Amino acid sequence: MRLFVFIVTSLLFLTQVTLSQAQIENKTTRSGEWARYEVYYNWGFIWMNAAEVIFSTTDFQYNDANAFRLRCVGRTYDSYDWFFCVRDTFESIVDPISLRPYKFKQRNYEGKRRTINDYTYNISDTTISMKGEIWEDDDERTAKYNLQRKSSPNAVDVLTMVYKARNIDYSRYAVGEEIPITMIINAESYDLYIRYLGKERIKTKEGRIFDCIKIKPLLVDGTIFSGGEDMTVWVTNDKSRVPVVIEAKVIIGSVKAMFVSGKGFQDNLSAEIKRKE
Repeated sequence: MRLFVFIVTSLLFLTQVTLSQAQIENKTTRSGEWARYEVYYNWGFIWMNAAEVIFSTTDFQYNDANAFRLRCVGRTYDSYDWFFCVRDTFESIVDPISLRPYKFKQRNYEGKRRTINDYTYNISDTTISMKGEIWEDDDERTAKYNLQRKSSPNAVDVLTMVYKARNIDYSRYAVGEEIPITMIINAESYDLYIRYLGKERIKTKEGRIFDCIKIKPLLVDGTIFSGGEDMTVWVTNDKSRVPVVIEAKVIIGSVKAMFVSGKGFQDNLSAEIKRKE
């Protein structure tokens, strides 16, 4: 399910310029937005409908200020749990206009591996307070940290980055350009990039057709991905910039995620090509 977290890297751009907090003004996401995806796993010639992922945005009060609660929940279906059970939750509290993050919470259960992260962003001095634990096995904790780290004001968690990225003006960049980003994963900061690949029309498994923007993120080498540009993402070429198809190679096999349904989008997904009756 980390596939959906890494959607994040599929929505950013800029050559030689770092995406800064001040440059972002939220024009795509609003409270009440909800999107559901189905995830398919391929091993050899077999494609299995393995999981679902749901993104949602709701109003929230943080320190007496208006905020958004961004939430992503991913779970494998019961029929797939015997092979690899996943129960993932990501949650970010952000400013509704700038999308500047205030807090981040991560609870991942993937096979026998458990990951727990809690970040608090200290805006006044650009530090991040981080608490977390990683368990590689049910009874073996391999990492525990409680630290405060100075960070770039542009560095954000993976979920916040997804929503920031949807607000980028893709028309400013040429095909093939790399856009540097800084992302925090398990208390470590990574300098990554997105490669912009232009525009393309794409069809989902259900036969829905969308005019899209195509991108490739640089992935972090880890337990699921082997690193490199092994993911391709198509996001709607409209005001909402919603990811509709994600394809990625993983260490064993490949994964494909498809947008299935949603509501509360800015322009009701105007990039969709309606079928003629």
